[in-house]
Amino acid sequence: MSEQNITRIDLDGKELILIGTAHISKQSAEQVKEVIEAEQPDSVCVELDQQRYQSIVDGNRWKDMDIFKVIKEKKATLLLMNLVISSFQKRMAKQLGVKPGQEMIQGIESAEEIGAELVLADRNIQITFARIWHGIGLWGKVRLMMDVFLSIFSKDTISEEDLEKMKSQDMLSSMLNELTQSFPRLKKPLIDERDQYLAQKIKNAPGQKVVAVLGAAHVPGIKEEIYKENDLKSLTKRPPKSKAPKIIGWAIPLFILSVIAYTFYANPTAGIQQTISWILWNGSFSAIGTAVALGHPYAIITAFLAAPITSLNPLLAAGWFAGLVQAFVRRPSVGDFESLAEDVYSVKGFWNNKVTRILLIVVLANIGSSLGTLIGGADVLRLFFENI
Repeated sequence: MSEQNITRIDLDGKELILIGTAHISKQSAEQVKEVIEAEQPDSVCVELDQQRYQSIVDGNRWKDMDIFKVIKEKKATLLLMNLVISSFQKRMAKQLGVKPGQEMIQGIESAEEIGAELVLADRNIQITFARIWHGIGLWGKVRLMMDVFLSIFSKDTISEEDLEKMKSQDMLSSMLNELTQSFPRLKKPLIDERDQYLAQKIKNAPGQKVVAVLGAAHVPGIKEEIYKENDLKSLTKRPPKSKAPKIIGWAIPLFILSVIAYTFYANPTAGIQQTISWILWNGSFSAIGTAVALGHPYAIITAFLAAPITSLNPLLAAGWFAGLVQAFVRRPSVGDFESLAEDVYSVKGFWNNKVTRILLIVVLANIGSSLGTLIGGADVLRLFFENI
């Protein structure tokens, strides 16, 4: 049995065997099967949380998704981001003829075959996202969303040989250094904290022999953290919500309304010009965003009408209304949900699938409305200073 990519740790008489994998490598999946069958561990830890585990074992999950509920619960952006993030990995996996996460699937199957206890060792992905989002700042959020979204336009290919190189320590270190340089505050919640969480879960796994199936990026950190005691409670705490966005969210519309109201009082003609400007800028940009997402004409009209109003109320968003109208007039079929996993491979698929098109409409209409608010607000101030 090859010991490449395998780390063995003796922890107070407990044998821990870490397998560092590339998440879309055929060799990784084969090695996982080989190691578990040879070692016959008491427990098998996989780098999954309950949500990602369910998505692997329940292949029909998309059929049960209620798109109206997704929009109403304000989860459209999160779902779209999840789909975009997975599209690159799925595209690479398809090129190499393997399932994305095949090594995790193999870990689950092999654990069941030998009767070992399966341990879902990773932190809840929603908590990881929340801690990332909280920690990277406004500019970091913009850059991260742009980088992730642009990844669906990538046509890069990667060889199996390159994947195996990725698992070497030197290549891995350089990748993490690049990540730290691009997003210095991203590494802590995405890598370091999960190293601590994974290490503690692996250490706490039942039995005297434990095999852990991990992304290679986590192995160096886990080797350090495994000898420490990490507090799982503090690592799973959601960051406190800042009051600043809420304060700013209400302050801007109140300020705009106050400026328009005073202008109406002092110069009604200028006040009418401000109102028209606000409606046109907000409505037009939100409608353009909806049109870029290939929304139905009714959805485009809805975005235009809703944006000037929703921009003045932080509890509402133009994209929600446009998305709901799109979902009503172009309701996704079971086939759209079934083909979702395939359609996220390509840009064309993202725009053609009725589910992802609705999500794009929600996101792009909201982005358009935000741009319209900035430009429309600036024009309202311009008219105020020119006419008062």
